[in-house]
Amino acid sequence: MRQSVTKVNISVGQHTNKKYIMKLNTIDYLAPDSAARFVESLRETGFGVLSNHPIQKQLVEDIYKEWYEFFLSDEKHDFLFKPETHDGFFPASISETAKGNTVKDIKEYYHVYPWGRIPDSLRANILAYYDHANALASELLGWIEKHTPPEVAAKYSIPLPDMIAASQKTLLRILHYPPMKGDEELGAIRAAAHEDINLITLLPAANEPGLQVKAKTGEWIDVPSDFGSIIINIGDMLQEASGGYFPSTSHRVINPEGTDKTKSRISLPLFLHPNPEVVLSERYTADSYLMERLRELGVI
Repeated sequence: MRQSVTKVNISVGQHTNKKYIMKLNTIDYLAPDSAARFVESLRETGFGVLSNHPIQKQLVEDIYKEWYEFFLSDEKHDFLFKPETHDGFFPASISETAKGNTVKDIKEYYHVYPWGRIPDSLRANILAYYDHANALASELLGWIEKHTPPEVAAKYSIPLPDMIAASQKTLLRILHYPPMKGDEELGAIRAAAHEDINLITLLPAANEPGLQVKAKTGEWIDVPSDFGSIIINIGDMLQEASGGYFPSTSHRVINPEGTDKTKSRISLPLFLHPNPEVVLSERYTADSYLMERLRELGVI
């Protein structure tokens, strides 16, 4: 089995004289122990990477090509996002500013919901991917629940896959990180360090590297990015629902260097959101948690 491995020394608890090696491995989805190893990776790092998963490489590649051409066209401006629904195209001029930052990310993106506006020429493939990725996410949430300790699983108000069943809030974002021009705002990077709001995020490996996750030591390590693999990370809502057992880990997309500066980067994260009424904890429903975070981000 092929594995991509990144290693970093991390202290264990208060035993500062002892070290262990954190490995972010690519796990074979078809392996008999894949579920247990995947959930262990999520527990240790907040991230898991799967190869040989059911989503077709060709579909992802076609989407990258189609949407790259869309972002280079003037057509994107015909689908400018609606503030009341947040579907459609978000230009770089109003891109997100990560929580705790003052400089906007260097990116533009499009929000896809099945009920939202989608260019006709791009509809078939992106909605096929939306359905396939949702089905895989439901399966992976089942893996997570099965391998959650009973005392932690008891905190879940309903089974994890049921939290996202037929959810109208699950968001598919197509991101375009444009080539670097050299006149970017001081301190700006493609995606500043942040945590995701939702339960889990599914992300096919992008067409260019750059994704990094923050280790427990504070060091940044590269996430394996072999094309055809899929990256899954824990969001704040699952951290809340699990009482902190599963960590929502900071991650970022760094700026390219050398000749890579002239290349665009396309990314396709699916943010799995529970139905609004789902109870996450004594403090939050999914809706109250989402509204709080969106206000913090300044997008509502």
